[in-house]
Amino acid sequence: MAQAVSTDLSPAGPRLPVLAHLPPPLSALGRLAYNYWWSWHPGGDELFRAVDPERWESSNRNPVRLLIETSRLAEAAANPELVARAAALERALEAELARPFANAPPASAEHPIAFVCAEYAVHESLPIYSGGLGVLAGDFLKEASDQCLPLVGIGLFYRRGYFHQRLDRSGWQHEWWSNERPEDLPATLVVGPDGPVTVSVPLRGERVSARVWRVNVGRIPLFLLDTDVASNSPLGRWIAGQLYVGDPDVRLMQYGLLGIGGVRALEAMGIRPALFHLNEGHAALVALALASEEIARGAAPSQAFETARRRIVFTTHTPVAAGNDSYPTSEVEAILGKLPGELGIDPHELLALGRGPDSNGGDRFGMTELALRTSGRANAVSRRHGEVARAMWQPLWRVQKPEAVPIIHVTNGVHLATWMAAPLRALLERHLGSGWERSASDPQRWRAIADIPDGELWAVRTQLRSALVDFVRARSVSDRLARGEPLEYVEQAALTFDPEVLTIGFARRVALYKRLHLLTQNPGRALALLRGPRPIQVIIAGKAHPRDDEAKRAVQLVFGLKNEQGAAARAAFLEDYDLAIAKMLVSGCDLWVNVPRPPLEASGTSGMKAALNGGLNLSVLDGWWSEAYDGSNGWAIHSESTPDWKLQDARDADAFYRLLEREVVPLFYERDAAGLPRGWIRRLKASLCTIGPAFSSARMVNDYLVHVYAGADKSAAMADLPEHSASSR
Repeated sequence: MAQAVSTDLSPAGPRLPVLAHLPPPLSALGRLAYNYWWSWHPGGDELFRAVDPERWESSNRNPVRLLIETSRLAEAAANPELVARAAALERALEAELARPFANAPPASAEHPIAFVCAEYAVHESLPIYSGGLGVLAGDFLKEASDQCLPLVGIGLFYRRGYFHQRLDRSGWQHEWWSNERPEDLPATLVVGPDGPVTVSVPLRGERVSARVWRVNVGRIPLFLLDTDVASNSPLGRWIAGQLYVGDPDVRLMQYGLLGIGGVRALEAMGIRPALFHLNEGHAALVALALASEEIARGAAPSQAFETARRRIVFTTHTPVAAGNDSYPTSEVEAILGKLPGELGIDPHELLALGRGPDSNGGDRFGMTELALRTSGRANAVSRRHGEVARAMWQPLWRVQKPEAVPIIHVTNGVHLATWMAAPLRALLERHLGSGWERSASDPQRWRAIADIPDGELWAVRTQLRSALVDFVRARSVSDRLARGEPLEYVEQAALTFDPEVLTIGFARRVALYKRLHLLTQNPGRALALLRGPRPIQVIIAGKAHPRDDEAKRAVQLVFGLKNEQGAAARAAFLEDYDLAIAKMLVSGCDLWVNVPRPPLEASGTSGMKAALNGGLNLSVLDGWWSEAYDGSNGWAIHSESTPDWKLQDARDADAFYRLLEREVVPLFYERDAAGLPRGWIRRLKASLCTIGPAFSSARMVNDYLVHVYAGADKSAAMADLPEHSASSR
């Protein structure tokens, strides 16, 4: 990486605005605020919280806003224990940043991997994410930092981010957006010798300019392009304004900015990556920028794309053809305008690269098709998804069998230090040995879990469930009061949610294929479980896309259960689902439920996070669960695909209730003389031992290093181009 960038924006560098008004004893705290490493290092959250607990929460746990807005800086500076903790944590960060880069061919410190994604869920205080794709990207950067990989991230800075959610008294979702100022975030403007680094991309007839902000994620710089620049038109300033904006034309402009602008930003900063990792098709236009560099050096277009292909790997996350972005070619021509010409690429050649397998009906341009044709290696995100992706994209390769399609799989994993709650991490530290997290992908290290005394493990699970119950009591009261609910209804969850009751969680992005409605498919059986002598309590959270009215109706249908006698006391819907709520739910729930319509779940990671905290999974055998479930580590629904979705839903709902009634509830409440559910704990230990090492981000990143990055330039041929293309081979 270019020395000018890494020196100017080092975490201890001189350009950290909040340092200007901090008392000198808190300077270490100010420098820590500009690196999200603190968020997964033990003691980081507690350190900032100690400055001003109320302001910490009201700032959405944003350390920069905390230090700007709190009135308690003098008090904190006079606290020798707090100052000493900050200094110790800064020394630990400095030691982390001083570690040498790992050997990661073909990447190196001089030529890193560029990870390109439309969203990143690094922390709740940086709201540039919506769901699983962003969480995966955030975990990837953190794991890359832990493993000292030479890697940089590229994305967009969305000032309005993703929407906030509130429900009215009928359960109908309403949306609102907040505006974020990068100056109030742990972000610094990238500045070169001539001022702020700025790049431009011609989009829809306008040369749109973007500044670059840097967010430090441990050792990894995440560069975010921001189009809120005075020289841009109102539309130009809006392009990067909102994540997954509803207007498809604006989204295509975002993809142009991400792909073309991202490459140009790295070039402007003196960073020349060895490899570009495109995380979903949104970033596919990277290939155009790389090919244009070769054309400028005198290469023919066909050779230019072949050279670019050797520097690109692509991860697809969408197992439904309709879920992959595509556009009428006329819109692509209008939006990209002069861009192909500026890049030295024939417009017809560009359109051919994104055309679907039917060349005679080639009036649409697909981002995934473009990515598949211009990447040296492609992968799906679970074993099952690999099978689905090969069958779905088989026509692009014109081969007779899906097995011949060169799309491999790397199953997703989750970042242990982010998602495992502190009490369980401390317990495993005592029994698995110091530094066990550094070998988290080694199954041998996890086997010692079998020897942990059942009482100690159950005490931690009870502690985590109690913390979640306290959180739900407070949050459900505030949500219900804000909706103007009757006080009797407001008080029910606060009075009756119980830390000793089996607690079930369902928290996902709300889409019809995720089948939230299965939870209330049979209201009578659901209410019997909630009210029974061995009751359950259910916590639900999730957002429907603002334009997805069917998904909103699914939320409303489940929300309507509140009108049934006793339901409101044992069921809660938490509004405005985000990373902070997710961490509470996956750490405290005893059972995590996931019931997608197979094979539409590419991977899923929420169940992995629950398992890392000692929660058990009850899931349809799809995505990651189809390769994780072994009969001893949770429960599975064997869903049979049928064109009759109502019949499939009825069968799967019956299987879901039957497992709860006959296996899950009895096992949880069956206690021995010591009050311990021995059978449940055996299954809990089996879950930790099998899921912990196999579905961590450590294993995932290692798989990318070995199976995707290494030898990407020697991988199988890309997908065939449609007939009649100038580059058809």
